Amino acid sequence: MHQQLLTALQKGDIKSLARSISLIENEATGYERLLEDIPAGSPTRVIGITGPPGAGKSTLVNSLITFLLQQGKRIAIIAVDPSSPFNYGALLGDRIRMAQHFGNNDVYIRSMASRGALGGLSPKIVEVADIIKAARFDYLFIETVGVGQSEVEIAGIADTTVVVVVPEAGDEIQTMKAGLMEIADVFVVNKADRDNAAEFVKNLRLLAHTRQKENWEIPVLKTVATKDEGLAELVTAIDAHQQQVTGNNAHHALLLAEKAYQLLQHRRMRDVSRRDLQQQITTALASGQFNLYRFINTL
Repeated sequence: MHQQLLTALQKGDIKSLARSISLIENEATGYERLLEDIPAGSPTRVIGITGPPGAGKSTLVNSLITFLLQQGKRIAIIAVDPSSPFNYGALLGDRIRMAQHFGNNDVYIRSMASRGALGGLSPKIVEVADIIKAARFDYLFIETVGVGQSEVEIAGIADTTVVVVVPEAGDEIQTMKAGLMEIADVFVVNKADRDNAAEFVKNLRLLAHTRQKENWEIPVLKTVATKDEGLAELVTAIDAHQQQVTGNNAHHALLLAEKAYQLLQHRRMRDVSRRDLQQQITTALASGQFNLYRFINTL
């Protein structure tokens, strides 16, 4: 069955892709074999889009979809909801912005809850991204809210990480946390038609210059997603970075090591339940002699 799914995937069959992702998310029988047989050498470019809430990431991704469709590209999007898997309010609100693309066979949009990984990515994001790559899209965008661990985790999954900010962040530019600076391959100042945008871009470029990576100076680009401005420059920067990392075995090994770490962490913790831990601790507390570290050693 998994071979039939993979064959259909490589032919661009969207129903087979949706079915494959459901098998992975539900850890259905045979899903691991499906992943093990994914062929190497996918041409899909994986782009992480992160940044603070309100930066206009969903609007920017929506504009990029339209732009790339005009170039004859096939695009997939994974939108990660950081909230509880039982609370889909914000997630559905963001997806409405992309509603115009739902019926397009060259676009695939999948929303994923973080499933308790507070501030981080879904533990299934690596596997889902790889199965989407097997469907051989031209671009796969992974959009996160950009809070907590998701900032760092996205850099371990994406070939290129785009950090989206807005001019209002100008007062915080000097105190921007190092983690965000370290993961950015491209900075985008969205809503660049607002006041103080030029000064903010200038300061961010100076800061980005001090963080220059090996053979890559982080570009700082201006966009106005609501007006489709700056999209060509952004795609050019993404493609340029992709060419820079293609064939770079050290960079590729770093990405794979991060993915392997996340997969191993998830699989080893698979049988650990927070609810069960709480019940066990509640019982243990009754003794009056509870010690967290002795308790952990019993597990």
